[in-house]
Amino acid sequence: MQEGKSDPASGTEWPPPLLIAWELTRSCPLRCVHCRAAAGRGPFEGEFTTAEALRFVDNVASFAKPILILTGGEPMLRADFLEIARAAADRGLRPVAAPCGALVTEQACRDMKDAGIQRISLSIDGADAASHDAFRGVPGAFEQVLAAAKAARATGLEFQINTTVTRRNAADLPRLLDLALELGAVAFHPFLLVPTGRAATMAAEEIPPDEYERVLGWLAERRDVRGLELKPTCAPHYNRVVRQAGGSLRGGHGRGPGHGHASGVGVPSRPGGRRPPVLGCLGGQGFAFVSHVGIVQICGFLDTPAGDLRANGFDFHAIWRDAPLFQAMRRRAEYHGRCGVCEYRQVCGGCRARAFAMGGDALGEEPFCTHVPGRAVTDDTARGPEPRRPGAAGDVA
Repeated sequence: MQEGKSDPASGTEWPPPLLIAWELTRSCPLRCVHCRAAAGRGPFEGEFTTAEALRFVDNVASFAKPILILTGGEPMLRADFLEIARAAADRGLRPVAAPCGALVTEQACRDMKDAGIQRISLSIDGADAASHDAFRGVPGAFEQVLAAAKAARATGLEFQINTTVTRRNAADLPRLLDLALELGAVAFHPFLLVPTGRAATMAAEEIPPDEYERVLGWLAERRDVRGLELKPTCAPHYNRVVRQAGGSLRGGHGRGPGHGHASGVGVPSRPGGRRPPVLGCLGGQGFAFVSHVGIVQICGFLDTPAGDLRANGFDFHAIWRDAPLFQAMRRRAEYHGRCGVCEYRQVCGGCRARAFAMGGDALGEEPFCTHVPGRAVTDDTARGPEPRRPGAAGDVA
């Protein structure tokens, strides 16, 4: 496996990505109020051809074997969806998918399994049809996603439930957790809203910082629910909350589909030396996002380009290794405000997308964190305890 060039902060080689979320298309039958991509019916010009998609897969496989999250929009609307998944699996990548549910039948689940897709994520944002359908913008969406979950369970295709947490559904989290268990999901990933894309109009629906902290504490208390991986996403200070409560992040964090760049995924060591695992926000560190037209970002919620695959001959490796934005994300001691001096910075780092969306500074302090750094940071205290390595499946957006 090739290695990246020296990281300017540490003088060591930066490891390859653990996860890449790839927006195959922005076409989608839903009109979700919070959609990062403002997806819709389309068509959207400039999306990759099949040949271009396979060039990207080949380049990634040349230096890394990450979890490849096939997302959208609705990725199943691409005629070559299964061909891309199969090519990724054949090259040693680990494809997972994030469909909206409307096209997920038992036959579709069998086809996805045959193509090498290891898990799908299904989003449920309300505990009943009225609340979920209002969030998703289409009547009948709740019944569709329940049917999709039942189809996945019937065919043995692993699935997880994702929920975007806002003021309108925060009180329903216990019911949503129970629903995930009832449906047979292997994971429940609550996403804390980032006001970007269509969700930029929903800033007033973000739960306030004190409530945010309470929700993370409630989730931390339930992180050992039997038979269910529970992992907050776009909430990297969950790692701090767990540690402040005297706990540790054990086992399954990061083994299943969502934007798993947000918390609890360790970075594998490289030949010639071991570096501490990267925890917290993995944007640009263990995770990258590729848009429907080939723009590379640190994550889907930070709409700032780090590179253009078409412009550089589909050399994702070069962007991952050299992009100034990625390199800036890797120097947490240079973050601004409280995040740069926080004793939990290496297990958290704050949400870079939320910092940008709320304050216009991708290196700024996390605006929804209530913690005030209480002591000077040393290399040892910043590192935090090392978690166990993640499992094999990965996160689905």
